Amino acid sequence: MSTFGKLFRVTTYGESHCKGVGAIVDGVPPGMELTEADIQPQLSRRRPGQSKLTTPRDEKDKVTIMSGTEFGVSLGTPIGIQVPNLDQRPHDYSETDVFPRPSHADYTYLKKYGLKASSGGGRASARETIGRVAAGAIAEKYLRLAHGVEIVAFTSSVGKVNMPFINDLHENDDVKPEFYEFLNTISREQVDQDITRCPHPKTAEDIKELITRKAEEHDSIGGTVTCVIRNCPIGLGEPCFDKLEALLAHAMLSIPATKGFEFGSGFSGTTMSGFQHNDAFITKADGRLGTATNHSGGVQGGISNGENIYFRVAFKPAATISRDQQTTSYDGVSGTLSTRGRHDPSVVPRAVPIVEAMAALVIIDACLQQDAREASMSRLPAINIHHSLQGKAPKK
Repeated sequence: MSTFGKLFRVTTYGESHCKGVGAIVDGVPPGMELTEADIQPQLSRRRPGQSKLTTPRDEKDKVTIMSGTEFGVSLGTPIGIQVPNLDQRPHDYSETDVFPRPSHADYTYLKKYGLKASSGGGRASARETIGRVAAGAIAEKYLRLAHGVEIVAFTSSVGKVNMPFINDLHENDDVKPEFYEFLNTISREQVDQDITRCPHPKTAEDIKELITRKAEEHDSIGGTVTCVIRNCPIGLGEPCFDKLEALLAHAMLSIPATKGFEFGSGFSGTTMSGFQHNDAFITKADGRLGTATNHSGGVQGGISNGENIYFRVAFKPAATISRDQQTTSYDGVSGTLSTRGRHDPSVVPRAVPIVEAMAALVIIDACLQQDAREASMSRLPAINIHHSLQGKAPKK
């Protein structure tokens, strides 16, 4: 379906080459200052045509809030968001009427619905993510104001070019202290200093060279985005099917072109012993209970523990490439597909704000659910709870 979330519900609409795309956002708390200026920066980070490393499709992606606010304040009613498609070229996709693009959704959409959008990728296009990013910007503002939450994503690899201490994070059963410090301090301003959105200068230069080469070869290349969520409230996520990391995995793997999700220590954690992997509890400088290490990625038992939440998302190479490919038509005749559509040689730099948006949608929904639980509990008459139920040692 096209709706995400339970209390903070986002429904996206629109196809790659229709008149416009957007979202309906229901469940936004009333009384929050909200204008297009709160949403536009993230859409501008996501938009096509922003650098030589992205698709040349020239869309300004200017957002308009259609409903749900008055005098710049949220009313608590559904917020309608609209972004027009201005630079449409549906004729660029006439070949896909004959041939399904290899590794794209043309064939599966046709088999599922009995028809498909005749131009671009339809709902499988990255244009669909505009509604997600706009809704995520609203969620982020609430999380920042209400809880001080900070969400920062960045390009951590493209092809075989990796940021230091990211892809080999848990090799030799040791997490370098600079990694934790990096997660504590990395900012969007630092991420956006380079068009690759990789905050490591040497790696960024190598990534630029690789993406440029693939573009010249009329090809594409994949990569990974790493994301950190700071100051997340403790207690988010449900114990069984809606564990917080499961919700984040659902959100991230719903983004177009994703092929993998790794949380905390991820697959590297399988090479460690329990003694090495366990995050020992300590008293932090501010007096709260925390952990000395963070192999858990900020979540234990499916519930946030107050540490930084971090994860990595894998993106495959873009399926649409301007290079002749031998394939087979819908009616089973072998032939050559020559695609003229504009595309990203690597989707990774533009995926960064989409990952941040989906993370924000997961966290705000979990926050609102936990707020509802705590508010309903607070209305009950006080009872004498046994100390062991509250995690306290009995008095002697």
